[in-house]
Amino acid sequence: MTPEANDFQAECDQIFGLLTAENDDVFARVTGFKDWTIGDIIAHLHVWNIAADLSLTAPEKFLQFAANVMKQFSAGETHQTFQRKFFNGKSDADIFLDWADYFTHMATRFETADPDKRVKWVGPDMSVQSCIIARQMEHWAHAQAIFDILGVDRENRDRLKNVAHIGVTTFSWSFRVRGETPPTPKPFVKLTAPSGEIWTWNEDQPNNRIEGTAESFCQVVTQCRNVKDTNLITTGDTATEWMAHAQCFAGGAETPPEQGLRRKANA
Repeated sequence: MTPEANDFQAECDQIFGLLTAENDDVFARVTGFKDWTIGDIIAHLHVWNIAADLSLTAPEKFLQFAANVMKQFSAGETHQTFQRKFFNGKSDADIFLDWADYFTHMATRFETADPDKRVKWVGPDMSVQSCIIARQMEHWAHAQAIFDILGVDRENRDRLKNVAHIGVTTFSWSFRVRGETPPTPKPFVKLTAPSGEIWTWNEDQPNNRIEGTAESFCQVVTQCRNVKDTNLITTGDTATEWMAHAQCFAGGAETPPEQGLRRKANA
């Protein structure tokens, strides 16, 4: 059993609840994430949910999908144009409904799977548990742009710990993806959960630490916010440098948003 699938579904349910109350025009709203529309974001989440589901249920089909998508990206295809082709011209509203129907069934399949089973991905293989947590992380990260453009304050739950943990464990990756050697030791991380619980990682060090809310930390490691726009307190060069370019997701090196660029719109 993989109970983290329930966290993935809860993340999706929150996005669905936010958008289902809107009319179909909402999908054309341009967000602060690379000028993607809300429709672009939902299509992106749905495509890669299908890919993750294939990695669990039909690995041969996943490998065909991965080879095809990498070929198209290498030829200069963008995510948006690839998604439009993939969904064969479906409307944003229809893709949204398809995504909503799909994620529930997908969550059930992942929940009943062996958490230690290895599945293929575009990058290195990973466990079923890591795969579904990564899907939760991507939904949480991309949803921030939707909450922001709609001017809605997000209400987080302690399932956010999954995202924070990915952020902490990708410390070294945040440097290697930029061609840099990760410094040592890793900073102490102390975060306040949405419930008020305190979460900590790594050895406690007075001169090498990060403190603040779990929401702020997750916003920084997913590059939804510049660290200067959050309540995070960094102490020491290593902690400060990490938060300046933290990246918990795969792919090439990405530059965090400039200070003040990603923020909630006026309601």
